[in-house]
Amino acid sequence: MQELLSIVFVLLIFSTGLGHGLVSEASEGFNETCEGAVGDVTCYGAIGDGETDDSEAFLKAWEALCEVEAASDIPMLIVPMEKKFLLKPVAFEGPCNSDSVQVQVLGTILAPNTTEGWTNCYANTWLGFWNVSNLIVNGTGEINGRGSIWWNNFSVQALRFYNCSNLQHSGLTHLDSPRNHISIIFCDNATLSYLNISAPESSPNTDGVDISSSTNVSIHDSYIGTGDDCIAVNDKTTGINITRIVCGPGHGISVGSLGASGAYATVEEVYVNNCSFNGTLNGARIKTWQGGSGYARNIFFEQITLVDVKNPIIIDQFYCNGEHDCDNETSSVQVSNVTYIGIEGTCVGLDAITFNCDEIMCTNITMKHINITSSDPEKSVVASCKNAEGNSECTIPEVPCLTVDECDNRK
Repeated sequence: MQELLSIVFVLLIFSTGLGHGLVSEASEGFNETCEGAVGDVTCYGAIGDGETDDSEAFLKAWEALCEVEAASDIPMLIVPMEKKFLLKPVAFEGPCNSDSVQVQVLGTILAPNTTEGWTNCYANTWLGFWNVSNLIVNGTGEINGRGSIWWNNFSVQALRFYNCSNLQHSGLTHLDSPRNHISIIFCDNATLSYLNISAPESSPNTDGVDISSSTNVSIHDSYIGTGDDCIAVNDKTTGINITRIVCGPGHGISVGSLGASGAYATVEEVYVNNCSFNGTLNGARIKTWQGGSGYARNIFFEQITLVDVKNPIIIDQFYCNGEHDCDNETSSVQVSNVTYIGIEGTCVGLDAITFNCDEIMCTNITMKHINITSSDPEKSVVASCKNAEGNSECTIPEVPCLTVDECDNRK
């Protein structure tokens, strides 16, 4: 299923002309003399044979790019196609002189394939962009984290964007991160689109995209299939739009986890629309730890398709990193104003809907036009509910603790 979805996604990009546009722009801007505001990393000594360490060459190229003062055209650095560039952990630091800079990845960027190759790993990050406003990272190339050497050990994230306002990241394939593939931290107005993010279902903690301390982030038209959350919306985030994501395998799209180790955490204004979950452990999930505080509110899951999902809809306020029977403590992150509309499909387990809230209650839960059935025609599914209140309309299975409104079949 994962390989099929990846193929479909790639075909979608090129059939719509998106892939062609990314390649043609690079070809038109390429400067073989290695002068001016456009350059190729090979101009700075990068070899691209997949074995030579090209880290220093990439840093030289980035420094040259960042020093350009462009009044009109956006300075662009090209990672050329049909080459494989081996990079040790690298930090691409700003601010840059130009209002905007572009890195176009058409070839492959490879991580070291031994743990000894991961030297000078700043902030547990392989590739990091720091303090770069109006950054564009796009192309049709690949970022391969070769993370299997880390999956049973302490691991690092593959790609981090830190304090990069007005970020645009699109078109690339991300493979086999040691931990989460992409981290968005302290970014305002970021857009991620037309990405293909993939890791084995068995790979631990390989989230597709993690968002924290950020505002106005849009993720759309992408395939994400990993061993953990396809997308995780974490603390200090607001204004998150997630649209047309094909998720699976993985743990679904999650708000949280929030409130670990007694932390005060806040998430609000999260909109998940027109997404599909295929063979995932969870679908639409909110997870918080006992003992934390703060809030998760104004969260919307709408027009969702489910295919063989184990836990399609779940709020878990007793999350403790995969463990069960977590201790009930005196405080928790308050969950409120959560809306589910137009969610349909199949569940491979018994529990189609689970609201497992603590004594503070999950409040103002709204469910409309929910139809979840068993993947096995001979079996049924159920909804379980603890300490939650709200309303449901046209919801199958019926949620026992919500007030049932008259069903209006007009969607």
